[in-house]
Amino acid sequence: MRSGRDMARNLADATALVREAAAAGAQYVLTPEVTNIFEPDKARLKAIAQSEADDLSVKGFSELARDLGIWLHAGSLALRASSERLANRSLLFAPDGRIAARYDKIHLFDVDLPTGESHRESATFSPGGEAVTATLPFARLGLSICYDVRFPRLYNALANDGATVISVPAAFTVPTGQAHWHVLLRARAIETGSFVLSAAQGGMHECGRSTYGHSLAITPWGEVLAEALTDPQVLVVEIDPEKSAEARTRIPALLNARDFAVAGAPLKRVASIVT
Repeated sequence: MRSGRDMARNLADATALVREAAAAGAQYVLTPEVTNIFEPDKARLKAIAQSEADDLSVKGFSELARDLGIWLHAGSLALRASSERLANRSLLFAPDGRIAARYDKIHLFDVDLPTGESHRESATFSPGGEAVTATLPFARLGLSICYDVRFPRLYNALANDGATVISVPAAFTVPTGQAHWHVLLRARAIETGSFVLSAAQGGMHECGRSTYGHSLAITPWGEVLAEALTDPQVLVVEIDPEKSAEARTRIPALLNARDFAVAGAPLKRVASIVT
């Protein structure tokens, strides 16, 4: 997608693309990070963001999932969490329209880029504190968002909780995307033996900022199964969840992981192994 500053227009654009995906046979549909609004003006974003109960996109996606009978995953929405802070929240809607899982982005992107571009997610959003997985008919899904992809421990925890497919909806900057995007996503797939699916914002947004795009579907062996560049479009792929078990058998990194100490301080694993 290439979300803009108008929530109603973004919902309409997303709805058209979701319907196109469902018509092509998709049973699970993922949208990018901040699907409902791409707004760099923090004051305006805080002023117009709605709670989960009142947000236009939450209601629209719930009805759309029910209408199409699909698992509809709003990669993330900017939602009001309190009077002072928002949540960058991923919502998974079941085919009956109910919210089957919600995940608030844990790792917030605070950075000053060499280009002069600056990002301070922590000035607007509250971080989440829990890793989340959800059971779909064809796989167990692990949820993450954008900047999370730089923190392997989260993906290890999701895989150890049974996830064989991991979502990474994103709105990556162009400089960091050019340098690291493909490498990071492939690494997370290889390390965990999981499919990695990323729907991404792409191109020049009406606010004057650009995002990297390059939506990807990656196999548990680290192969790029499909890729879309920057134009808004639907990318449909077919996955075989058994490929995750095959990859984990060939390279049993999750089973072979061991606790260890650094300078006498024990490092505890963040999740138990699920076999």
